[in-house]
Amino acid sequence: MVREQEIGAEQAHLDRVYRRLEEKIDEAEFLMNDAAQRGHVGTPGALAERDAQVFRAGIHLNRLNSEFEDFLFGRIDLLPGKDGEKGADGAFTSLEPADDAVAADNTAKIAETLHIGRIGVLDTEYAPLVIDWRAPAAAPFYRSTPVAPGRVVRRRVIRSKGRKVLGVEDDLLRPELTTGLPVIGDGALMAALGQARSHTMRDIVSSIQAEQDLVIRAPAASVTEVTGGPGTGKTAVALHRAAYLLYQDRRRYAGGILCVSPTPLLVAYTEGVLPSLGEEGQVAIRAVGSLVDGVSADLYDEPAAARIKGSLRMTKVLRNAARGVLDLSTDRPQGLRQVAFGRRIELSEQELSAVRHQALGGTAPVNLLRPRARRLLLDALWRKTGRHFDDAELAAAERQGFDEDISTEQDFLDFFDAWWPVLEPRVVLAALADEKRLARWARRVLTPPEVRRVARSLRRSGTSVHDVALLDELDTLLGSPPREKKREIDPMDQLTGLDELMPQQSESRRERAERLARERTEYAHVIVDEAQDLTPMQWRMVGRRGRTATWTIVGDPAQSSWTDVEEAARARDEALGTRPRRRFTLTVNYRNPAEIAEVAATVLKLAMPGMESPRAVRSTGVLPRYEVAGDDLAADVRASAARLLDEVDGTVGVVVAMNRRAQARGWLSGLGDRVVALGSLEAKGLEYDATLVVAPAEIAEESPAGLRVLYVALTRATQRLVVLAGERDRPDAAGVPDLLRAD
Repeated sequence: MVREQEIGAEQAHLDRVYRRLEEKIDEAEFLMNDAAQRGHVGTPGALAERDAQVFRAGIHLNRLNSEFEDFLFGRIDLLPGKDGEKGADGAFTSLEPADDAVAADNTAKIAETLHIGRIGVLDTEYAPLVIDWRAPAAAPFYRSTPVAPGRVVRRRVIRSKGRKVLGVEDDLLRPELTTGLPVIGDGALMAALGQARSHTMRDIVSSIQAEQDLVIRAPAASVTEVTGGPGTGKTAVALHRAAYLLYQDRRRYAGGILCVSPTPLLVAYTEGVLPSLGEEGQVAIRAVGSLVDGVSADLYDEPAAARIKGSLRMTKVLRNAARGVLDLSTDRPQGLRQVAFGRRIELSEQELSAVRHQALGGTAPVNLLRPRARRLLLDALWRKTGRHFDDAELAAAERQGFDEDISTEQDFLDFFDAWWPVLEPRVVLAALADEKRLARWARRVLTPPEVRRVARSLRRSGTSVHDVALLDELDTLLGSPPREKKREIDPMDQLTGLDELMPQQSESRRERAERLARERTEYAHVIVDEAQDLTPMQWRMVGRRGRTATWTIVGDPAQSSWTDVEEAARARDEALGTRPRRRFTLTVNYRNPAEIAEVAATVLKLAMPGMESPRAVRSTGVLPRYEVAGDDLAADVRASAARLLDEVDGTVGVVVAMNRRAQARGWLSGLGDRVVALGSLEAKGLEYDATLVVAPAEIAEESPAGLRVLYVALTRATQRLVVLAGERDRPDAAGVPDLLRAD
């Protein structure tokens, strides 16, 4: 396959780069050893020269070692430039192509290929093996677009881990040219469109590029909203916009960019499109279920429970729970006894309840109310002493001494930690699993059937995607108590000799990037992919991470799996605030052939009457195939998937209703890694060479938004679509389910 061949070619180049890096490390180590020998001379001049050489070689060696992780991530293939001048990095400096770079028949030769990575690497002849991403020669990798490509013909994203190339993905910026370059991914489709003989087709390609370019280069301030149907390139455009913004204004976006995707599968896809730009923690790509530190959820609640958990009504329930859970501790003290001024003073359970009620009257998060509660306890104990002083200064001194004595007693400290413990979001969420308790906290907010559904869902093992937004809300309601500061250690107290100049890294570049990304809670720019699927509670969670950010939001109302669109819109508007908005619409579907797009449009008319489908720009002549399942659904699904694997060279996605996910994975076991089973909600944003949609009626009936979810499932294929009708689909004589018939 072409993809494997191209991955192999990039692997060969990466191997060459690593061999050169190892040579450079050997050179740096030799220089350090040589410098150490100079110290034996003993003269002041020799010692100074040694120290300088050790410092230079040490810094170089440290940099080489630290840059070994995910070293290479991009490549650009360029036309000849207007001049023949080369820069210090060995690359040609011209940004625009030579006048004769393209022949009259639209053929062209590639004059230069540049690989982009974390630092520059030259071979022994001083030709560039890798261009530092910060260098001027790397700018076209980020700045070139189809409308303004400059010299760039093909832009390639290279996904690698350590010394292994995992995959490549191409953008073809000049699809009208014939260059002989193999093209992988969406770029291959653009190449086919661009090479079409029809002038109409070329005009369509130009319109695709122009639409996308407007979004990529839109001013960074405020909110950029992008809508578009399936196959219009929303995700890719948003991610290239992120790369463009980062390169255009790195200082402004030093606070980082957060990209939020609806599912872990889409995160894996987007990580291949948007490479790391060489700075730790700069870009964080997170699934909605992974936005809370320490949580990674991929479980889904049943639709009815998900609708309740995603509703803004849960904010009231959680607020009540965050305060009410303080009374649940089985070892909660029933009273407080202390000794002061030679006698025992005591607060009863009723008095303690009154103090707690007074403390909870504050608006601060529960954990941050602990100092207030402690002060009110001391006030109540002081009143019990009956001490009175006419001299205010004496009274203040006496009270200060009392507070210090009581609050440092271990008995009091143990009491306070048990009476007002530091609460964790998970503890409070677990408390909601008790139906009676939840009913008390959800009084006049949730109905009894809704209480039962939520409590039952929380008793299930594991954390669901919708639970994550509840945990984040609870984290805000509870607050994090101040962390103990770690004692600062002066490196000079620990480091001696060469280690003083060469501090050892305790974590790899990847580990540091992941740590910094976890520690960051707010970002300078937020990208929300498939925004139409965010619940109101999820919008609140995302909004907290972009309070001062600029935003790029992409989505399609026709693909929304959330039922209460108006409530989600209110939550979105609250997250975005009063920022001005720029709106763009992508109208051209270049993923699906017209034959597949026509079937999907039939379902769209049922799901959202009056909504226009994006225009499909190509036709393959291959009609969707309809099959009817027999008594053995598992065998029929497996057989259909196997046939598709024979018909296409690439990937096959098998989309089933969410409650059949685990079953479907078992049905496909042993067919290889080119086929993947997906629940209907997991298919969002993904694409496959061929798609098998199983039992459309099951998908349509699994939630009130089921028809929109089915529309998504039908628009994942770039080449072939097979629909396998189940019991409830009522297929006609040709096997076409009733939902898909154009009546």
